[in-house]
Amino acid sequence: MLTMQSAENKLNKNSLLLALRRYSSAVNNMEQTVLLPSLLRDVPSDDVWDSEVAESCEDLYGNYLMLKTIRNMVESGLVPLDENKIKESPVLHQTMEPLLDTNPESLFCFHLRGLFTVMNTLTKRSQSVTGKYMEIIGVSN
Repeated sequence: MLTMQSAENKLNKNSLLLALRRYSSAVNNMEQTVLLPSLLRDVPSDDVWDSEVAESCEDLYGNYLMLKTIRNMVESGLVPLDENKIKESPVLHQTMEPLLDTNPESLFCFHLRGLFTVMNTLTKRSQSVTGKYMEIIGVSN
């Protein structure tokens, strides 16, 4: 039974690492493909982002920069603590009290699913920026 749990833990760990690698790979591909990022300026994104992200990334160039920045944070493991962003972000002010009464395993699973969702969404957005750039320069996929 113990080896089965170890195998499951290894698979889950590898799955998280795989999601992180997929995102990093998608951003690396985006960087290698997008040779002239300035062509992305003033090109609206096809993705519907939440209002907070939409304000900070008004065009594909902003998306390009944001995706690269997030990739760098993921790879370095360092998350800069910007007090102004924390104070301004309405998402971070939502109460977590209902989650505090949850058992730790359920809470972990909740956050892990959230992390997978975020990484998959960022990967798709990186691929979207790459695809849109290819359209702009007239190269078909």
